[in-house]
Amino acid sequence: MKTVMTSFLAFALLPVVAKAQTEVKAPAPEVNELKIQGEYAGMMRDAGFGFQVIALGKGRYEAILCPGGLPGAGWTMDPPLRQRVTSTNQEGDVRFSGNGWVGLLKDERIMLEDFKGSTIGRLTRTERRSESLEAAPPQDAVVLFDGKSLDAFQSGARKTEDHLLMEGCTTKQEFGDCRVHLEFKLPFMPEAKGQGRGNSGIYLSSRYEVQILDSFGLRGEHNECGGIYMVAKPKVNMCYPPEQWQTYDIDFTAPRFDDKGAKLTNALITVIHNGVVIHDKVEVPNPTTASPLRDEGPTGPIHLQNHGNPVRFRNFWVVPLK
Repeated sequence: MKTVMTSFLAFALLPVVAKAQTEVKAPAPEVNELKIQGEYAGMMRDAGFGFQVIALGKGRYEAILCPGGLPGAGWTMDPPLRQRVTSTNQEGDVRFSGNGWVGLLKDERIMLEDFKGSTIGRLTRTERRSESLEAAPPQDAVVLFDGKSLDAFQSGARKTEDHLLMEGCTTKQEFGDCRVHLEFKLPFMPEAKGQGRGNSGIYLSSRYEVQILDSFGLRGEHNECGGIYMVAKPKVNMCYPPEQWQTYDIDFTAPRFDDKGAKLTNALITVIHNGVVIHDKVEVPNPTTASPLRDEGPTGPIHLQNHGNPVRFRNFWVVPLK
């Protein structure tokens, strides 16, 4: 496959911040920013190609270039660090430039040209949809939230006026081995950085966190969306742009203990993020950072973290496996 990229930039991650106590309101996004941010797919020099355009606020954008196509839909993962380019705005249009090409983003399309003005690629904005989005719970599922009631949660759980579950809640019921389906939407916080940008997490058994974060376009680390916190980074960063609904489908195997309470085996976690397997039976040796429960056990409630950001949830159900 031909490629015009010759240099790649790694991202610096900001340190993890302490859990926030007050929710930070997401700013009302400007219409043009919502139309510009997102994923673009098409061809470049006769090969599949993808752009992930990230809004940074105040008319600033950057793009992550994906040779082969978008993550989970063609990106070859070679090179492992994708090229990151910034934009300039000229008369309302957004322009990107790389090694030997320029790109004009206009009307939800990106036209790529070489420096001689010859067209070398065309990309179109696309909004992907997880194959498990709005999946109906099976008959043996425990429905935790369907927009109607908070009865499945301990005191303090909240929902919005439009019937979405808010961050910061814990189930009344405890689960051991189980399959979890959760849908979440990240807030649009273009000027926030690192762990302050759409942060939450799902704690299986209130001990083992699968991170939730606006890491659209980032490298995919253990403390980014889909990461098992401090344990394993996702095989591929499948985070969609903020304001799009996303899915986690998680298989959890609880740790095993002998008759005296000594642990025999560690917890195992498999995660499917937006239809793509990003973790396959990953061993988690201990409760992860900031888990509500610090001692291990065969069962525990499920917790959705409040990190002070307005992350929203819906269609939340669990199938017990034993």
